[in-house]
Amino acid sequence: MHRLLRFAVPALLLLLAGCGPLGNPREPIPTATFPAREPAQRLMVVLPGRGDDLAALQRAGIVDAVQEAWPDADVVLAELAIRYYMDGDGPRKLHEQVIVPARARGYREVWLSGASMGGMGTLLYDRAYPGELTGMVLLAPYIGDRAILEQISDAGGIAAWDPGPAQAIGPDNWQHELWRHLQGWSREPARARNVWLAYGDRDRLRRAMPVIEPLLRRDQVLVRDGGHAWSVWTPAMREVLMRAERGRDSAAR
Repeated sequence: MHRLLRFAVPALLLLLAGCGPLGNPREPIPTATFPAREPAQRLMVVLPGRGDDLAALQRAGIVDAVQEAWPDADVVLAELAIRYYMDGDGPRKLHEQVIVPARARGYREVWLSGASMGGMGTLLYDRAYPGELTGMVLLAPYIGDRAILEQISDAGGIAAWDPGPAQAIGPDNWQHELWRHLQGWSREPARARNVWLAYGDRDRLRRAMPVIEPLLRRDQVLVRDGGHAWSVWTPAMREVLMRAERGRDSAAR
């Protein structure tokens, strides 16, 4: 994707501040797999925020949160760190090294989730491989700087915004083109039926959330007390997946 994030890194470092792994894109993505508590039927892949490594994700309790709601879910933590994005090849490597092998194992469903930078990575993956995922859980995703958010808001919202002719994604326009991808959900709502958004009411990235919320049903958005932290996202993940399961059960009746 043309090293799409090389010039976006300063903004990421400001917005997603915190020490953490940088990653080595010449090496495979580090992963940790946690088998389901029941015979596995589905997979949840979790991407980290800017300051997280695999150990931090485990300490956050995200694996237990997933498996308490979905006992039949294997969980893979994938340390897609910032240099994978800088290299411009993060979505492809995630696809080839994690998602494709998962599909080969025969899961009924494959879900992708990420917090902050990982939420951005989740959306970039969906843009690169539309229709590949069963669903997504976006935990306070980083989805653009103030300029693009104001442009969309000034236009009357994401559905009314005119992004102009489609362009090849690059370092100067990746936010614009990512929002173009999201706008497609307004024309095809079925593409967003298994997308969930959760964030804290004091999250430092919360100004972006009202821009994306109109693309989702009200019950697909969870706003909880707190800031930009796993103490918000971990219980929100559990609640999201329990809601999704209840919706699945209702639809099956």
